[in-house]
Amino acid sequence: MDEANLGILILRVAIGLTMAAHGWAKTRGPNGLAGTAGWFDSMGMRPGIVHARLAAGTEIVSGLLLAAGLLTPFAGAAFVGLMVVAGWTVHRENGFFIVKDGWEYNFVLALIGVVVATTGPGEWSVDEALGIATDLDGVVGLAIALGLGLAGGIAQLVLFYRPSVTAD
Repeated sequence: MDEANLGILILRVAIGLTMAAHGWAKTRGPNGLAGTAGWFDSMGMRPGIVHARLAAGTEIVSGLLLAAGLLTPFAGAAFVGLMVVAGWTVHRENGFFIVKDGWEYNFVLALIGVVVATTGPGEWSVDEALGIATDLDGVVGLAIALGLGLAGGIAQLVLFYRPSVTAD
C-alpha cells in the first residue's frame, strides 16, 4: 500500500466531488439556474445568468477534473478563481470564520487546489496514466494554479462585479 498516493486520491476525490456537487446544486437548487442567476444579480455579478452558468459549469468541470487527477493544475486554477470571486462577493464582509459566513471555506478550497497542483495528483490519476503528471506538478503546477487562478478571479471581479450602492 502506498499511503501517499492513497491520501492524495482520497483528498482529490472528496474535494473534487464536493466542488462538482456545488456546481450541480446551482443548476438544480431552489428555482434552478434561474434562481442562481437572480442570486448572482443580487450580489452584483451581472449579468447573473451568464455568471450562474459559468460558476456552475466551472465548479462541475473543475471538480470532476480534480477528482480524476486530469489537468490537475488547471482544475486547481479554477478552484482558486472560483473561490476568489465567492470570497470577495459573498463572504468578505463577514470576516474569516465560516461560523459567521466568512471566507474560511473559500480559502481552504482554494488552498487545496493549489497544494494538489503543486504536489501533483499522485500515481493513481489520469495525469499519471497520460504521462503528464511530472510535467505539470511542482513549481509549474503552483504557478498555473495560483497565477492563472488569481488572474482569472480578479479579472472576473474587475470586469463584472457591480454591487448595488445603498445609502446608509
